[in-house]
Amino acid sequence: MNETMEKIRKNLKSSQATIPLVAILIALFIGAIVMLIGGYNPIVAYESLVLKIFGSVYDMGETVRAIIPLILSGFAVAVASKAGIFNIGVDGQIIMGAVSSLLVGTLIDLPPIIHGIVAIVVGIIAGGLWGVLIASLKTRFGINEVISSIMLNYIALYLSHMLIKSFAAQEGTARSSLIKESASIGFPSLNTLFSGARIHWGFIILPFIIFAFYYFFEKTRWGYETKTVGLNPDAANYSGMKVNGILIRTMFISGALGGLIGALDTLGVYGYVAIVSSTSGVGFDGIAIALLGGNSTLGTTLSGILIGALDYGSQGMQFGAGVPSEIIGIVISLIIFFVAAPGIVKALLPKKKALKKEVE
Repeated sequence: MNETMEKIRKNLKSSQATIPLVAILIALFIGAIVMLIGGYNPIVAYESLVLKIFGSVYDMGETVRAIIPLILSGFAVAVASKAGIFNIGVDGQIIMGAVSSLLVGTLIDLPPIIHGIVAIVVGIIAGGLWGVLIASLKTRFGINEVISSIMLNYIALYLSHMLIKSFAAQEGTARSSLIKESASIGFPSLNTLFSGARIHWGFIILPFIIFAFYYFFEKTRWGYETKTVGLNPDAANYSGMKVNGILIRTMFISGALGGLIGALDTLGVYGYVAIVSSTSGVGFDGIAIALLGGNSTLGTTLSGILIGALDYGSQGMQFGAGVPSEIIGIVISLIIFFVAAPGIVKALLPKKKALKKEVE
């Protein structure tokens, strides 16, 4: 009996790993069909995509740069999901992190490195507090986090416009002034190595975030409490856990990751914040990445790498094969669809009759 149960466990683990891989292959295949219908050559298109990602050291560096915020966004959503909160307000938390770090980077004089560190920390705290606002509305007034978080995205957007125009406006443009050189968090040596690619401190910070996510949920009491609240808040409350406090703590961590994204992009990539009419959408990409990765450390990391690489590589498809970049949007959507509907994928996989007979 024990051997049978062990085989079942192995079979389930194998299935969990197989489904995303099969979903990717199916999505790429359907994407190829769509290209053929549109009169494009899918072989040339996918070749152009790969060449865009790996064709030069600059492109490889820019691919890494594009992947960093997506993995962080996936973790921001995954942290909240572990506690049973659907955080679709990561975009707003990114904005608050971006504008807060911008103000520190433009209005304050500090020595190099220290200036960048202070600006990042302020951005992290701003994003975290914006996440706490969502949790507080939920715990104190019973307001659903989906409603409050999406509304707070727009509040953050227009609040950032007001702050930029009041304190850091660039005359005659629809963006802020540039941050001071001392607040920059670029890697000059790596930038030179990768032919000018905009690699920043996030390249070093990200591995620590990945490890911290794993350690927090697998090795700490706080992580255990978070998962318990996510599974059954009533049982957690009955056992003596302070559910409301755990939700607020979790949303601070989730929002802090969003704030970190905004700070890294502002200080390490653009050097300013643009006054735009909509949010970046990176937070919504994080929802897809967390779903695709099953909210796990490895899964979310690999999903972020996949989505980031496909997104950056889609530029190659557009210029190298004339294929609209929206095709990659279709492929990504299909990957998520098939992962979210595993029954479809399982129906296409060969049945393991031998195991079924043994269990019977």
